Amino acid sequence: MEELTTNVNWIAVIVGAVVAFILGWLWYSPKLFGTKWAEGVGVDLAAATGMPVAAMVTQAIATFFLAWVVGVTSANGALMTMILITITIVLLMIAGSFFSKKSTYAIVTEAGFVIAMVVVMIIIQALL
Repeated sequence: MEELTTNVNWIAVIVGAVVAFILGWLWYSPKLFGTKWAEGVGVDLAAATGMPVAAMVTQAIATFFLAWVVGVTSANGALMTMILITITIVLLMIAGSFFSKKSTYAIVTEAGFVIAMVVVMIIIQALL
């Protein structure tokens, strides 16, 4: 259990999670990929009556855990492990997206976001 907390840069974990979450707001906004992504997953943004609270809370928790994994791999000099984890997560997401028949644009948008999140988190670990 110690390997999950020893030498982890918690400031970098928290900053990485916050920055990645904010990146998600921008990524899925109409200014970037949100409108066409919504079409590709069958979501009508115009019909939305409010923020999807459960989705956002779950995303925030998952983003923190991903930042923590990046922090653990950074503390243990295991960047290649983080790259392997990222590839695995992205491939599992893509497989699920194919099963649910999302558009190619939606699949690439979602996979690209996870990759972007990890890159941001690794950079923040390196800087802090």
